[in-house]
This record gives sequence, C-alpha cells and structure tokens, in this order.
Amino acid sequence: MDRRGLIIVHTGDGKGKTTAAIGLAVRAFGAGLKVLILQFIKGRKRSGELEALKILGVEVKQLGLGFITEENFSEQKKSAQSAIELAREEILSGAWDLIILDEINYAVKFGLLGAEEIFGLIKIRPPQMHLVFTGRDALPELIDAADLVTEMKLIKHPFQQGIEAQTGIEF
Repeated sequence: MDRRGLIIVHTGDGKGKTTAAIGLAVRAFGAGLKVLILQFIKGRKRSGELEALKILGVEVKQLGLGFITEENFSEQKKSAQSAIELAREEILSGAWDLIILDEINYAVKFGLLGAEEIFGLIKIRPPQMHLVFTGRDALPELIDAADLVTEMKLIKHPFQQGIEAQTGIEF
C-alpha cells in the first residue's frame, strides 16, 4: 500500500484535542511509524501523557512557555518563532512519519505565528508525512486544506462547577 500523508486537524472548544493527537501518536508508534510531537504553547510542566510517551520512546519536545499573558507575549513570540523553525527542520529531515504540532492553532490565534507559516509547513512536507494540527480556533483555510478535521465540542466541564483540574484527567 502506498502511504499518503494526511493533514489532520483537532480543534474546537471541548477538551481532548491533545489527548486525541497523543492517542494517534501511540497508534502510529505501535504500527512502526516514527513519531514526533512538538508542543508550541505547553512547556515547563510535565503531564501524565508525556511520562507515558517517554517510557514508550515517543519523542516530545515542549517548546512553549505555558499560558500566554501580556507580560510574557514577547518571549512567547520568540519561542513560537523558534518552534516553527524547528518544525521546518524536522519536516525537511525526513526522519519522521507523523509530526504533531500541538497547540499550533493557539499560536496563530494569539498572533505568535501567521497563517503563512502554517501553510509553509504543509507546502514543504514530504507527500507521505502525516501532520497533525491541534488547538482551538483552527483557521478556516486550514480546515479547508485538511484531509481529516475533528471538532471537540464542549458540553459540560467540571471547571464550570468549580472543580479544579484533576491529575491524570486534565494533565
């Protein structure tokens, strides 16, 4: 079977975009694909899924600085620029079958990256490479360009009842 690389988008206001992408990473890794996860916003905080992926041997690079604030916007922008450059290098390296660009949609939404940088990644990817874009508010043009789009819809969340984020569920 000839493998055709897919453009996959996980977006929406519901929980589970990164979780779904990590599930896909585990599936791909189990099928023998070489997987890389680049996290554009998340950083400095370890989560349960990252610990499990480390045990499996799936490479994850946290490139962000965490929550975006007015005070750290300039640093966040520099971080996002470094992350997009690394993404370009990794895509062109030919070392990966699947690259997950976690929270990259947020980086665009908050002005850390531009649409041209996103589409530049799609343009340079080898035809057999799968790229996954996660985060709320995916660009309509990205949704149009994608082969597979899933929107997570918020119905109910414990935070709405004042319940704090739970270890193993939220992180």
